Amino acid sequence: MDLIYEVIKVIQVNNVSLKFGKRTLFDEVNIKFTNGNCYGLIGANGSGKSTFLKILSGEVETTTGEVVISKDERLSFLRQDHYQYDDKRVIDVVIMGNDKLYKIMEEKDRMYQQTEFSDEDGMRLAELEAEFMELDGWNAEPDAAQLLSNLGVDVEHHYMTMGELPVKERVKVLLAQALFGNPDILLLDEPTNSLDLEAIRWLEEFLINFDNTVIIVSHDRHFLNKVCTHIADIDYGKIKLYVGNYDFWYESSELLQRQMKESNKKKEEKIKELQSFIARFSANASKSKQATSRKKMLEKIQLDEIIPSSRKYPYIDFKIEKPAGKEILKVENLTKIVDGKTILDKVSFTILKGDKITFIAQDDMVKTTLFNILMGKEKYDSGSIEWGKTINPAYLPQDNNEYFNTDKNIMEWIGQYYDIKDETILRGFLGRMLFSGEDVFKKVNVLSGGEKARCMLSKMMLENPNFLILDEPTNHLDLESITSLNKGLVNFQGEVLFTSRDYELNNTVTNRVIEILEDGHIVDRSIPYEEYLEREQ
Repeated sequence: MDLIYEVIKVIQVNNVSLKFGKRTLFDEVNIKFTNGNCYGLIGANGSGKSTFLKILSGEVETTTGEVVISKDERLSFLRQDHYQYDDKRVIDVVIMGNDKLYKIMEEKDRMYQQTEFSDEDGMRLAELEAEFMELDGWNAEPDAAQLLSNLGVDVEHHYMTMGELPVKERVKVLLAQALFGNPDILLLDEPTNSLDLEAIRWLEEFLINFDNTVIIVSHDRHFLNKVCTHIADIDYGKIKLYVGNYDFWYESSELLQRQMKESNKKKEEKIKELQSFIARFSANASKSKQATSRKKMLEKIQLDEIIPSSRKYPYIDFKIEKPAGKEILKVENLTKIVDGKTILDKVSFTILKGDKITFIAQDDMVKTTLFNILMGKEKYDSGSIEWGKTINPAYLPQDNNEYFNTDKNIMEWIGQYYDIKDETILRGFLGRMLFSGEDVFKKVNVLSGGEKARCMLSKMMLENPNFLILDEPTNHLDLESITSLNKGLVNFQGEVLFTSRDYELNNTVTNRVIEILEDGHIVDRSIPYEEYLEREQ
């Protein structure tokens, strides 16, 4: 009996296709997601990752094919509509994750508010109470409250309405809603967005210990590595399944490409050797049999078809025009007061040669304020900032909208930051940043968040800086762009100050950590990121 249950408890995708006009997003996809596994759904921007989750949830209808889920399976889907439940209590929004239970609770409440009961009402109420017990309804509120607390939502917020919460808190409530009640199938679209480190760590542990089926779309490589047992890769409208986490998929796919290229190289050499022999000896009577034999061998040799991935990696490489001198940056007793609160309290630090520093703070605004102060975009109340005379800094702000309030196209926009106006050179540079063909004539004020981020990174590279400041640089970037940025920062020969929620970026780039505490003071440690987190736990 148990064996039958395991066989049934799957999500089966059969010959699913999805077309929008002439464009085919998915082409006869066949895949099976089994119970007890966590699948990371990956693919290039525009490949349809979020759409595929909606197909699984039933929100998007397919052109052909079907998604088969056993009727008793409860599916839960993390939605990102932060304003859907403005008038609902936070605790109720979480319980709504189990729709059946919530409807029972609502009907019960309505019936108990009646002044008169018929026999039918009594019987119906008895049925509801039995179903309520079966669904563990008495523990619904404490379970919901525990989920909220685990994700860092203060108890005082549990009985507020969603409309009273800041957006970052609403994100956590919607995640708690998706996790509530032990769903059989859990679909998560960018679940770590806006989560702090503690909440991400708790979610990782939750999913590692989760017994049912999980399918995740995420740009967080460390998160995918921690929780995923399989990777489902979308490419050319198909989905291929790989056992292992994201790093294993990445290394395996690169290894396979190298092996196929090496194999083809050897085959090509053999083909040339056989062709040469045939050309030399086919007319020679004594060698004709050997030549015929080699013709047959030649016919049997087939080169492996190497289909390059549709993924495109931008070329991110920060070249230094002039190396920095001994003096780089010195901050002394920097103080900043915002709305009566001291967010930076006599902060002092000195940037040394080779420093690549990640900044940590509970409040993102504090880090952004510090970076804006360093770049002269915000004033400070007291203290001093002393830049070295040889320093040429480049800044990637978290909010870049001010740079794109113009009707210029991409070519014109990037030309502002480049002395050479040669169109061929500019096109070549933009092509490496994935702006090709007619893309270069797009107006910058209508670009997507990812396109704007690549424009800003292009601008920074053209400035040939020897010092980088980056505020959440992975925002809006896809996995391919994040990977390229990661390599670019590791290879950069100058100094870097940055803040990022991307664990992998922090862990591979950082050699020093500065944490800004709630009282405005700092903790400064010249140790790798992972070591710092372990020490401060």
